[in-house]
Amino acid sequence: MKEVKVDPRIRRTRKLIMDAFIELSSKKEFRDITVKDITAEAMINRATFYYHFEDIYDLLDKSLSEVLLVNLDCDTYKSSELNEEVVSSIFRAITDFQMSLSTRCHRGYEDTIARIIREQLEIIFYHMLVKQRSNNDEKTLKLMAVMLSWGIYGASVEWKRSIEEMEPEIYIKSVIPFIMAGIDGM
Repeated sequence: MKEVKVDPRIRRTRKLIMDAFIELSSKKEFRDITVKDITAEAMINRATFYYHFEDIYDLLDKSLSEVLLVNLDCDTYKSSELNEEVVSSIFRAITDFQMSLSTRCHRGYEDTIARIIREQLEIIFYHMLVKQRSNNDEKTLKLMAVMLSWGIYGASVEWKRSIEEMEPEIYIKSVIPFIMAGIDGM
């Protein structure tokens, strides 16, 4: 399949809009941010904003997804084998992502953040499971990916809620053998 090249100006403008949104989100609640605020911060017009995004919710979704993908380094994980080190590393990336958002963003993003994290984790876990367990039924692999994504996300929320100055890797370490036993038992 031929890869389509995107004009660098389009990429720069898109990044400019996302950066303006992230900057505004550190100052205002999401519900108080308007397209007018974003266009003023990015120094673009409304038509340019709507060329790149359907609305402010589309911008929120794509901005958070992009930041998460950078944190997760998805291509590396998709080509990795699902093992204890990878699970620990993914958990660390998720907790880092959540902590970076909590210092830059106000409340109101929780549901969107949760959905984006779970969706991206599901894709990553599914690719790794297919690579390791290609003889398993596709539905079983998808269900396992869903369960892993919800479990890792849930553990990251619990870690954030109960921060006891414990590193994420130490926090998750005791349960990783159970996760791996479940995967190996498939």
